[in-house]
Amino acid sequence: MRLFLLLAVSVSAQTPAVKKMLGLFNELTQAQQSKKKVRFQLTESEVNDYLRHAATVNPRPGLESMTVKFFAGNYISTLTVVDFDMVEKTRPGTVPALLKPVLNGKKEIWVDIRLNAANGTGTFTVEKAYFQSIRLPAFMVEKMINTIGARQREKFDTSKPVPLPFGLQRITTADKTVAGEN
Repeated sequence: MRLFLLLAVSVSAQTPAVKKMLGLFNELTQAQQSKKKVRFQLTESEVNDYLRHAATVNPRPGLESMTVKFFAGNYISTLTVVDFDMVEKTRPGTVPALLKPVLNGKKEIWVDIRLNAANGTGTFTVEKAYFQSIRLPAFMVEKMINTIGARQREKFDTSKPVPLPFGLQRITTADKTVAGEN
């Protein structure tokens, strides 16, 4: 009975953006079996609404929350609350000794990445990253992202091209939007 109530609350609490995203996931899943082409475009607002929802129904180890901004040229800016204690426990030495006094516990960091998502796989490079006014080394942030990715159910290894979900072949960003196709 308790599970039913939790599911009922979860379904009834879905915003139009969350319903749109879940519908898209369903359409893409069905398209994988039927070989149907699916193209989509989502706004920053829709993606951020879904990310808030997803954090409550499918928590991700090491990540408390994430907000994204999309720019032209596959440039994505994120504000992410990271559990640095989990990162350091999982892979000691990820956080340089000089930064350990400030990068511990759950902290919000700003990370800008350049995405390359084509031919069914995705890679990224960290363009810049900050904790408050402290610039974070790109190599450290990439190592941190890989550590968090390895802790996920999907076991992402971001040091290599990561297969795009749902048979997607391409993802691109423009100002305040993200688009893709299978």
